[in-house]
Amino acid sequence: MLKRIALAAHGRAWRNLLADTSGVAFVEFALAAPLMLSVACYGIELAHFTAVDMKMSEVALSLADNASRIGQTDNVNVTPTVNETDIKEVMRGVQEQSAGYNFQTQGKVILTSLERDTATGKQVIRWQRCYGNLARQSGYGNDNDRNGLNGDVIAGLGHGPVKITANANSAVMFVEVFYTYIGLFGDLFVSNRTLKKEGAFLVRDNRRLGVDVSGGGIMHACVMPS
Repeated sequence: MLKRIALAAHGRAWRNLLADTSGVAFVEFALAAPLMLSVACYGIELAHFTAVDMKMSEVALSLADNASRIGQTDNVNVTPTVNETDIKEVMRGVQEQSAGYNFQTQGKVILTSLERDTATGKQVIRWQRCYGNLARQSGYGNDNDRNGLNGDVIAGLGHGPVKITANANSAVMFVEVFYTYIGLFGDLFVSNRTLKKEGAFLVRDNRRLGVDVSGGGIMHACVMPS
C-alpha cells in the first residue's frame, strides 16, 4: 500500500514538472545567448576592422597630400628644397592622426619622392623616408641600390593596372602604409593580418628636384628590416 502511494506521488511529481512552463523563457535564453553573443561580438569586430582599415587609408592619403605641399608657403625667390625639418613635420602629422593605434610599434609608413631623371628619362626614387618600427620595406624600391637608376627599371608605382609615374620637371609623393591588425577578440572572428594602403599626390608648387633631402640629422631614415 505504501509502495503504491509512493509511486503515485512520484508520478504526480513528474507530471507536474513536465507541465510546469515557468522556466521556459530562461531555458530559451540560455540556449540562444551564446549565438546572440557570438553575432554581437562578430559585428563589433567587423566594425572595428573597418574603422582601422579606413584610418590607415586616411593616413596614407593625408601624408601624401601634406608632403606634396612642402614649400608651398615659402615666400622666397629661390626654388625651395625639401629639408629634414619638413619631413619631421609631415611625419608628426602621421603620429597625431594614428594616435591610439600603437602605430609606431604595429605600423610603418614609407614616403617616396618619385621623379623623372633628366639625363635618362627613367623613373627614379630620389629620396625615401619612413616612420614606424614594423619590419617592412617598400615593394617598389629604395633610394639607394634599387632606385630606378641602380637595379631594376621602375615602370611606375602602385598595384593598379595603371602605374603612377612622374612627369618631367615634377614629382610624385607616394606613400605606403603598413599596419598589423590585431583583433579585439584575437583571431576568433577576423584573422590578424598586415594591412597595406597607398596614396599619391603630385607636388603642388615649384620644388628643387634631382637632389636629396637637405639638412643634417636624418630622423626618419628607412632602416632595412633584418
